[in-house]
Amino acid sequence: MAKHSVALAKKRWPLMLLAFISISTVMILFMRPNNSDSCNTTKTFEAQQSQIHPSSVGNAPAGPSPLDFMKSKLVLMVSHELSLSGGPLLLMELAFLLRGVGSDVVWITNQYPAEHDQVIYSLESKMLDRGVQVLPAKGEKAVDTALKADLVILNTAVAGKWLDAVLKEKVTLVLPKVLWWIHEMRGHYFKEAYVKHLPFVAGAMIDSHTTAEYWKNRTKESLGIKMPETYVVHLGNSKELMEVAEDSVAKRVLREHVRESLGVRNDDLLFAIINSVSRGKGQDLFLYAFHKSLQLIQEKKLKLPSLHAIVVGSDMNAHTKVEMELRKFVTEKKIQDRVHFVNKTLAVAPYLASIDVLVQNSQGRGECFGRITIEAMAFRLPVLVCPSLDI
Repeated sequence: MAKHSVALAKKRWPLMLLAFISISTVMILFMRPNNSDSCNTTKTFEAQQSQIHPSSVGNAPAGPSPLDFMKSKLVLMVSHELSLSGGPLLLMELAFLLRGVGSDVVWITNQYPAEHDQVIYSLESKMLDRGVQVLPAKGEKAVDTALKADLVILNTAVAGKWLDAVLKEKVTLVLPKVLWWIHEMRGHYFKEAYVKHLPFVAGAMIDSHTTAEYWKNRTKESLGIKMPETYVVHLGNSKELMEVAEDSVAKRVLREHVRESLGVRNDDLLFAIINSVSRGKGQDLFLYAFHKSLQLIQEKKLKLPSLHAIVVGSDMNAHTKVEMELRKFVTEKKIQDRVHFVNKTLAVAPYLASIDVLVQNSQGRGECFGRITIEAMAFRLPVLVCPSLDI
């Protein structure tokens, strides 16, 4: 399997190299923002803001929400972890939507690190500020909440371990009101310990038809169990992100600010990969192709704008093996002035506003459709997507 993955990566990098060069050439003619003085842009933004009458915003009638039927309902959310990754952040977003219609929402994180984690602290504080209660994964209060809840949402297949570990003999009382939100497709998630209760829950929610079909076939073939009623709910973009994506002035201001902080000029071409740095996400292939592109431009003496690459999703403090390998590669190839690493962040809009091309380069079999893809599309960015099982 490892040899196959390496061979596959070697076949793909020339295609990405070609894409880098092709897009770099095309971008000279298209999609270049108009040059403008940052001070003038800021003044324009302030002028636009001042045209909005405060009373008109506060008194604007709110339309009915599809979630209004959940008003005053108690919802328990169980996430396998709390981190700056797709699954937990999507569940948090749903929690805030439910709070917005008057639901009582309780959050449980099943896998909690022993030592203090600043990311978890920040995310829990964000939830508490929005009225979401946070409970320990184990204990009588967790069990009582599960029994009283009108709806229990399990987030990811791994969260299934919480059912038996905490509810024990009372698990059968909770299963009929469980909605299981599944994102994963990798083979090691299809374990009986994780998903043995799947046939007995109220329903499963999956992000795409491809993933739903895969789960239906894999659970039947590998485990001999039947999927419950399954609902395909495609991912969408948040209201906050769309407000930025549709505001040309805000995008211009963010573009200038981020580029200035990175030392990237307005006319430079900035490629980005926005994913948590890890095996299978393809940051290594992204940087390899980027370096080869720089070499080819120099060898062919191509007249192109200066190319830069940004990797959003690093963890400066973790010093993981993958992270160290990426930084070592950049140092060895002497492209530190062209490659920029940015820590994991909830705020991707500023980076989407600042870049010219997004690369969604997940290489691992079983990678699901990345939400960052449609977020970039909302910003009208060209997206280079490498084929994986669900893209």
